[in-house]
Amino acid sequence: MNPIDELRAARPAHLGDVPVDERTRAAELSSAMSRPRQARVRRRTRPVWGISLAGAAAVAAAAVVVTGTGGSTPPAPDVVLPAPTRSTSTPSRAFTAAPKVTLSAREVLLAAAENADRQPNRTAAYWHTASVSRTLYKAVHGGYLVWDRSRIEGWTPRATGTDQWSSTQTLDARPATEADEAAWRQAGSPTEIAVEIPAKSDEITLSTSPRPAEIGHAPLTDGDKVFWLGRNVTMKDLRGLPSDPGELKAWLLRSYGGHSTESSSDPMSADIWLFTVSAGLITDMPVTPQVRGAAFRMLADLDTVEVIENVTDAEGRQGTAVAIKQKVKMKASDKKYAGVLENRLIFDQATGRALANESVVVKPGGYQAAFEPGTVWNSTAVLEAGWTDSKP
Repeated sequence: MNPIDELRAARPAHLGDVPVDERTRAAELSSAMSRPRQARVRRRTRPVWGISLAGAAAVAAAAVVVTGTGGSTPPAPDVVLPAPTRSTSTPSRAFTAAPKVTLSAREVLLAAAENADRQPNRTAAYWHTASVSRTLYKAVHGGYLVWDRSRIEGWTPRATGTDQWSSTQTLDARPATEADEAAWRQAGSPTEIAVEIPAKSDEITLSTSPRPAEIGHAPLTDGDKVFWLGRNVTMKDLRGLPSDPGELKAWLLRSYGGHSTESSSDPMSADIWLFTVSAGLITDMPVTPQVRGAAFRMLADLDTVEVIENVTDAEGRQGTAVAIKQKVKMKASDKKYAGVLENRLIFDQATGRALANESVVVKPGGYQAAFEPGTVWNSTAVLEAGWTDSKP
């Protein structure tokens, strides 16, 4: 199945055959080709799109949240993530990765696990997540870099027999840094920006104006499946996951087949697969605090992960990142790898709560061919993750 067919299959049933906006399709495609974490893209097998990703309605890159939710009550205070430390307008570090420092990944992750364990464990009618995803493009005219942004919000029911709800909104395209904004102004401050898609030798047009949010709902897949965690799982599965890191690892690896979360023709090591799946579990799934802590402990035992301190996410929040490198292809059927990405899970070490997922270019290639090493190419920032009794 080619990438366009995969994205078409991933489209939620409740949206029917409504035409897909060009920039939304491009964001989904670029994100889906980058990060397997947001692997919940095949609707026929994976019931819910995570933030990663990737929301991505894609994995890697479409996200969610509208400013008005029809009077829904916000999640309880203990599940509201740290507020941005500065405005969400163009961050000065929009695409430059933070420098690495020498730390013990195991010590940092074990500390995060202890803090995650202490978070309150409460439930309500819906598991509610809200995120903003960004994908970086290079303008055809002027060569400046542009963030294309989307917001995604989701309400997953705790009980079966209830629809899941989503709200998606394509936001504005904006220059990535002050220097890029100056180049954009020099190009005439266009409201429609043609950008490159290197892997396809093609271009698309982004708009600097937001689109209205789209709210939809649909029954749970198979009547009870709510998320993808190596396989389709129910809310009961998630709430009953083992809190012992060894048992959690064994539970997850029962779904590992030696390949990526996207294609059986794309080999993937067990460490990268576990990191990919665990990042989704930590970021936006309704597991208990003890299971989230077990996931951190499990990652601490992987020799291939490293820790990066003092990372600022796209929302201006400072945290700690755990990262793993991965070779990427333009498409799963390719025999050669096109480049290398570093997948990062940024978290608040004081609480063990996820802040964001990022893809950083290590070796340019494929969809990231236009960017220098160290460029943050794609990010999904978690704004809210917790329980609520209200839907949109």
